[in-house]
Amino acid sequence: VQLQASGGGLVQTGGSLRLSCAASGRTISGYGMGWFRQAPGKEREFVATISSSGSYTYYADSVKGRFTISRDNAKNTVYLQMNSLKPEDTAVYYCAQAPMGRVFSNSREYVYWGQGTQVTVSS
Repeated sequence: VQLQASGGGLVQTGGSLRLSCAASGRTISGYGMGWFRQAPGKEREFVATISSSGSYTYYADSVKGRFTISRDNAKNTVYLQMNSLKPEDTAVYYCAQAPMGRVFSNSREYVYWGQGTQVTVSS
């Protein structure tokens, strides 16, 4: 499976971006999906995850109330709507596919990873 993340860019503090993660080679339906991010000099950290049906979501405390993860299984795509962006949200954002349908916050649980998309928030 290939995961293609897109939608990153440069935005001012308080702005919004919508990331997309398009899957090919394998359906995402039936599998949990997640978003992670990695800032320069820091470890990759969990951002958000969604169950296979979309019924369950889970967020890192740092993004709760500002970010929303969603999915369209018919389009084989997962989204991350990011609002009220802060400079500390600057990072490369990665999408990933879990081996089963439930939510996962641990990056080691994920099997497939996208290439990442850069998000830069200016102050």
